Amino acid sequence: MEATFTNLISQFGYIGVWFLIFFENVFPPIPSELILPLSGFFTTTTDLTLPGVIIAATIGSITGAYILYGVGRILSRERLMAFFGTKPMRLLGFKPEDISSAVDWFDRKGQVTVLICRCIPVVRSLISIPAGTAKMNVVRFSLYTLVGSAVWNTVLCSLGAAAGSAWETVTERAEWVSDIVKYVIIALVVVIAAVWVVKRVLPAIREQRARK
Repeated sequence: MEATFTNLISQFGYIGVWFLIFFENVFPPIPSELILPLSGFFTTTTDLTLPGVIIAATIGSITGAYILYGVGRILSRERLMAFFGTKPMRLLGFKPEDISSAVDWFDRKGQVTVLICRCIPVVRSLISIPAGTAKMNVVRFSLYTLVGSAVWNTVLCSLGAAAGSAWETVTERAEWVSDIVKYVIIALVVVIAAVWVVKRVLPAIREQRARK
């Protein structure tokens, strides 16, 4: 993977940086923790400049975020409510009102998470989907994505440039932070799933049996 990224940036410069970050935003498993420090390193060995690389990466972040925002718009409140209102979803304890409440909360208090999450590994790309589902104002979404992405890109590109040939050290540290975030998310999911089973799934199963 590193060799592929290196070749793309070597051959296409800023366009290569833009493309890689655009792709990383659409497919979150691709690590920006590798792409950005590597891009910063290239500013020490090629004609690429640090501001230019940061700008290219940020444009890639914004254009990629629009794709997932569009996915969120397709997964509208109405469609999700209809899906979670089906019998299998009800047996799992879901209710259409859960989706409506979640979207309403995002409208009232959650939009700032678009800004915050752009600086958090793992969720930095995925936050665009609920923003689209909630039909967040495009201008505000763009502004929050721009600011959050610019901070993330500036930090990792600058560290990569400062580290020079040791840029991989930056990647290792960033990936370590990313792994910690993943473990925390997994732990939260497990806890939430356990609570959900006790509070929602088991009562739904008992209610279904009672009707029979």
